[in-house]
Amino acid sequence: MVQQYVPFDASFGALADATRRGVLAQLGTGDASITALAERFHMTLTGMKKHVAVLERAGLVRTEKVGRVRTCRLGPRCLDEEAAWIEDYRKMWAARFDALDAVVEELKLKERKNGN
Repeated sequence: MVQQYVPFDASFGALADATRRGVLAQLGTGDASITALAERFHMTLTGMKKHVAVLERAGLVRTEKVGRVRTCRLGPRCLDEEAAWIEDYRKMWAARFDALDAVVEELKLKERKNGN
């Protein structure tokens, strides 16, 4: 059962960091060099390279070296599988809260009938 979610480890691990989520948002507006991303997020080039490497391993970012510049762009994965996995749990929790609401409503009706 746990094995089924192993591919998600890289993507959820990558998304767990605010800087990496910010990099994805930035790349959503257009390609950028690692240097430009480092400047945008006020960090060292080495630090940004580490964040980009994590995003690359998750398939969320691709880099291409042209001359001396390494350009980053959004990767081929679009988190569809992760979104579907989250949606299944969202539906489960919604059903549980609906069931809880029904129990609470039933208890309220019983209280009204008993004059409380």
